[in-house]
Formats: sequence, C-alpha cells, structure tokens
Amino acid sequence: MSPTPFAHLDWTEDGQPLSAEYGDVYFSRESGLEETRHVFLTHNALPERFAELAAGDRFCIAETGFGTGLNFLCAWELWEQTASPDARLHFVSTEKHPLAPTDLQRALALWPELEPWARQLLAVYDDLAPGWQHFTLADGRVTLTLLVGDLLQTLPELDARVDAWFLDGFAPAKNPDMWTPELFAQMARLSAPGASVATFTSVGHVRRGLQTAGFSMRKVKGYGRKREMLAGVLESSKEPEWRAPWYARPSAISAPGRRALIIGAGLAGCATAASLARRGWQVTVIERHPSEAREASGNPQGILYCKLSPHATPLSRFVLTSYAYCLRTLHANLPQDGRAWAACGVLQISADEKELKRLRAIAELGFPPGVLRFVESAEAGELAGVSVPHAGLFFAGAGWVHPPALCRALIENPRIELLTNHQALQLRREAGGWQVLDANSERIAEGDVVVLCTAADTRRLEPGSHLPLKAIRGQVTHLPATPASQQLRTVLCAEGYVSPARAGEHHVGASFRFDRLDSQPSPEENLSNLELLDGLSPALAKSLNMDGLTPAALPARAALRCTTPDYLPVIGPLVDAEAFRARYAVLRKDASKRPDDAAPWMEGLFVNAAHGSRGLITAPLSGELIAAWLEGEPLPLPRPVAEAVHPSRFLLRELIRGTSRG
Repeated sequence: MSPTPFAHLDWTEDGQPLSAEYGDVYFSRESGLEETRHVFLTHNALPERFAELAAGDRFCIAETGFGTGLNFLCAWELWEQTASPDARLHFVSTEKHPLAPTDLQRALALWPELEPWARQLLAVYDDLAPGWQHFTLADGRVTLTLLVGDLLQTLPELDARVDAWFLDGFAPAKNPDMWTPELFAQMARLSAPGASVATFTSVGHVRRGLQTAGFSMRKVKGYGRKREMLAGVLESSKEPEWRAPWYARPSAISAPGRRALIIGAGLAGCATAASLARRGWQVTVIERHPSEAREASGNPQGILYCKLSPHATPLSRFVLTSYAYCLRTLHANLPQDGRAWAACGVLQISADEKELKRLRAIAELGFPPGVLRFVESAEAGELAGVSVPHAGLFFAGAGWVHPPALCRALIENPRIELLTNHQALQLRREAGGWQVLDANSERIAEGDVVVLCTAADTRRLEPGSHLPLKAIRGQVTHLPATPASQQLRTVLCAEGYVSPARAGEHHVGASFRFDRLDSQPSPEENLSNLELLDGLSPALAKSLNMDGLTPAALPARAALRCTTPDYLPVIGPLVDAEAFRARYAVLRKDASKRPDDAAPWMEGLFVNAAHGSRGLITAPLSGELIAAWLEGEPLPLPRPVAEAVHPSRFLLRELIRGTSRG
C-alpha cells in the first residue's frame, strides 16, 4: 500500500479543473459533457448495446482515469435511460490521484444536468485509501469499483470481463507512463470477446499498440476542434497464460428461478443475502435460532477495529477494502441514533514501544487524514474525552455498531425470507438444485445455490468438513456507565477495547479462550476484561468505580468466534475435497506442476465463514465477493487477495506440504 495523494488542482477563471501534476485539462473546455458522449458513449455503441440487454444481463465498462467521474456519470445516465430495469452495470475505473471530496463536488457542479447521479456519487465518495474501493449505487443496479493507485500495478490484479473500454487519462504527451504496451496487453487480457474501445487520442503509437494487443482500430471524427480520435474492437487475443484451475471461476449456474439458500443469519449470512437480493435472487435464510444475530453477531456493541499492517499483506489489504465498504454500508442502512451505531471514531493506542513503532509505520504510509492519522497522547485524550496515556492511530470514520440492528437492516428486503427455528444438518444435490435437510432428513428448503454462513459448524456439513475451522470463545463484559464515564466519546482499543456508553452501559472485551466452547459467562474473563480496561485508560477505569465492581456479579455475554490457521476467512466456491486431492495429486510430488484439469466444483455451493473478531468490518464486502463469484462480475478485491481467502487454499497447501514430507 503506497501513498495515494489527492490530485493537486488548479482552477481556471471559468471554474474548470486543471491537473497540476500533468499540466492538462480533465475534459474539453468547450463541453466536457458532449465530448464524453461523443467519444466514449457513441463510439462504444453504448446506446444500442444497452437497449439490447435483457432482464438479468450484466454489462461491464472499464476506464483508465476516473478523474472527476464525468464519464461514469454519463454512462450511468445513459444506462438508466436505455437499459432494462433488471440489468446491472458494473463500472471499473483506475485512478492514481483521486480528487478530494470537496474538489469532486466543485467539479461536478459544472454539470447541473448530471445532478441526480452526481448527488448519489457524492453521498458515498469519501477520502479514498489505496487499493480497491467498492460502491453500491442505484439500489444495487450500478456498481462502481475504483482501483486507487498506479494502473500498471492495479490492472494486473483485476479479475473482470470487460465489454467496453474508456481509454481516458491525460494526453499521451503529458502522461506517457500510462499509454504503454503493458496497459494495452492488460486491456486485451481483461476483455470479453468483441469488447470495444474508444479514446479521444489518435496518436500513432497508441493505435499501433492497441493493434499489437489484438484490437482492430480505426480513426473516426473527433469532438470539437479535435479532428480525429480512435475506436475499435478486440478481434484476436493471445493464448492466455496458465492460471491455477483451483482458483478459476466455476461455470455459470443455470438457474432460471434464481433461488438462493443461505444457512446462518449472522453478519456473514445477512450480508450475503443482501448482496444476492440486490441482484434479483429470491433468498431464503435458514437460522436455527428464533431470530437473526443470536450467536457471535449478537453482541450489543461491535467495534470497527481496523487493525492494519505497515506491509501490504493479504489480510491488511482485505481489511482495508472491507473497512471502507463497511462504512458505506452502515451509512446507507442504519441511523446514527446512539442505538444502531455511532461514527464516534476509534483510537488504536499503543500498549508498548513495539506497538507504537508499528502504528507510526502505518501512519507514514500516507493515508488520507479522513481515513487514519497518528495522534500523540494529549490529542488522543482530547478526542476521547478522557485521559489516554499513550499515542496511537485515530480512525475518524469508525465507531461502534449494534450488530443485530445491522443484520435486521440487511435482510429487510421483499426478496429475502428468514426461516427461523430450523437447523440445517444435511445437504443433498438433486437434478433441480440443492435441498437442505434437518436431523430427520426432512426437507427444510430447496434452491439453486447454497451459501454456508455457519462459522465453525460448517465442518458439520459434509461439503465443508475439510476446512480447518476453529472456534474461539470470547466474552464481553457489560459495565454500568457513571456520569464521569459518559465523558468517553470514542472507542479505545489496544489489547482489548472499551466503547462509549450505549443504553447506559459500556462494553469491554473481548477475551480469547481455546479451552471452553460454551456460552456461559465466567467471572475470570470478566476480571481479565477489567484489567484490559485499566491498560486502556486508568482515568476511565477510575471513573467507573471499578473497586466496587465484583467480576462474578457483572453481566456479560460469551459467544464463539470462528477463525482459520492463517486468520483469513473462507469466502468462495467449494470443491469436492476427495476429488480435488485425487485430481491434483501430482502436486504432492512436484509443487511446480501446472495441471490444466478443471477443479471439481460442487455446482452452486459456496461458503462465507471464519471472519474471527473482524466480522463486523469484513462481512458486508464478503457478501459482494460471493455475489461476484456467483454472477461472473468483476471481483471486488484484487485477485491475489481473493485467492488468499479462497476455500481451496487449504487443500492446495495440504497437497504441497505432502511434497516436503515426501
């Protein structure tokens, strides 16, 4: 994760933005709106192509250079005017220097015709951290994925099938590092058969580079004073490089009824249900308890604890992308009323010198201050409202959430049915799809696809029995607020956490125990939580009158988290484990082999589990990842990160470890 400074803009007398980095305009001085429509919409034949789409169809546009978002908004406007109401648009765009929110608002004010769409974009556009930024718009009909960073680093990690390209960005003479053979090769790799491309430039090396990559290009009339521009289609592509078949996309599911079964109504299950319902699926969520969010997702306050690494590890990249999408989900679905959630900020303070060094290293990566910033102990105390003994990171947009409220909001959809008091114990594949059965082999429900959101209990269902899932007990202690303790304004995190008061209570936690798998609160875990509190803020601990608190008498809630050996969740399609071991047995002898045999996918079966203590942050995006695998959409994560959370990674490691044992 490298710094992504906001674009540095100069403004002309008539209010148009200019890039100070590249010395170039963002759009035509004559009419940027008409230029976009001429260059990118007309010469990709989008009016005709959008109108031809049937209900349920998808269309993917990719763009180099998001800039002011003008091209995106024009495509979105046209989509709403011409495409089927049940079709879905996915727009992927790269941007090395994103505009600050205030600059974006100022630039888009130039186009009052686009105000209905600009208003929706501005409502969710915030300080953008590096990496993938995922936006759900128009009630799920339009998805925007911004790849923030150098496109020659981000595009190679994109997994998508692009139908049309907007080859934009600053002019080749101003920005030569973008218009390269490497870019054109990535465009060919990502293109669907017959994908189109249009660009405002007619420079010879651009035309020749696209032709070399397999695009048939022609010069056409440019816009305004530009005499010519380029347009074309992909006619041929090179033989694709070998890609690991165990991480390939499963074949598309033929599901005319589009019926999905989600087992488990915790955060992962409810988020998955919401993502599929937005795409037109009829979803049944099967829950063994009387209501949603009764297990680990049922705590009264969950903390948006975005623990990052100073290094670009898969876990850190996954958490950072998930965090941004989670905040957008919360703002879209829950009121900040002091009961459902509060964006009060989270202070991650250093417990020792080693942790302080780590937090400083993260801050030095150059995140926008609206995402995170380093604060010394004095400022931390001012932000928190109580004395804080250590420096740390401040996440201004984070806070606490009542997880049951989020679960309820996510499944409040006419396409989602919650089926409670039913425990799924068996899965059976029939010609017409999947059946979920109870302990008596009686059918609970049937559907075209099944998603297991059953935490550690996933291993009790045969298709998931090979997954190395582990349950970890955690207990949260409830502390009655005092007039003095209610001065706490932010969440405090270090070895543990304490929340601002909700309904007259603070919540402190959470313990980690491997020796108990029950949900009965224990006095010893209350005691350890109280000790964590003293390390967070002795002043706050004193204000809570802890000397008079008896651990055995304090209310608490214990539940089981689920995790994996590498602390990453499992999100994606499932294989037949025994068939996988047999099909790729050659890897036991030679891990460098590159088999071509397709993975033995269990058609229509997916898993979304093992979010550990991060589920509040990671669950919303995990639903989008399941939907992308299922629907053939662009993945909302870099391909290496999607592979890092893929369920097949453990079977693959098992085979390769066999090499070293041999």
